Amino acid sequence: MVFPIVAYGHPVLRKVAKDISADYTGLPKLIEDMWETMYASAGVGLAAPQINKDIRLFVVDTAQMFANMKDEEKKEYPDDPGVKAVFINARINELDGEEWAYNEGCLSIPKIREDISRLETVTLQYRDENFESHKKTFNGLSARVILHEYDHIEGKLFIDHVPLLKRKLMKGKLNDISKGKVTVDYKMLFPG
Repeated sequence: MVFPIVAYGHPVLRKVAKDISADYTGLPKLIEDMWETMYASAGVGLAAPQINKDIRLFVVDTAQMFANMKDEEKKEYPDDPGVKAVFINARINELDGEEWAYNEGCLSIPKIREDISRLETVTLQYRDENFESHKKTFNGLSARVILHEYDHIEGKLFIDHVPLLKRKLMKGKLNDISKGKVTVDYKMLFPG
């Protein structure tokens, strides 16, 4: 089932999400639906708050980013061929490396893209779709997408990383999104 994507301005996007247990009702189906929703929306990551669920769950597929790159471009990123994974109850253990900028967008904030600086590597403790525990380090584009989705389960958005003046200049566009004055080719759930 494809869920509508929660639009900017909806309170769920600003909540710190809750941990879940292995017996969370309908978890396998929810994960399957999140993959389906992410692909239907042409996303590379999707967090549960974006489908109106305040739980610490997100999915990431950076493998599709690399699949669409030329060989020369792939050399710029250390994480080729990417990662496809489910992250449950994720917690950051360590952030490391140099900051680097990359143009990010978000399904919840359509039509707005900004260069966002993030650190190169992230080490996370998390559970997978089988509720097995992992501690792994990610880098490159995979680290970036993971950090973007991790922000969602912490009640943050990528625009929070944008300088205040630039955010003020976006205010009109952001207000339009929260009022439903935006056209996208996927279903959205608007606040109010």
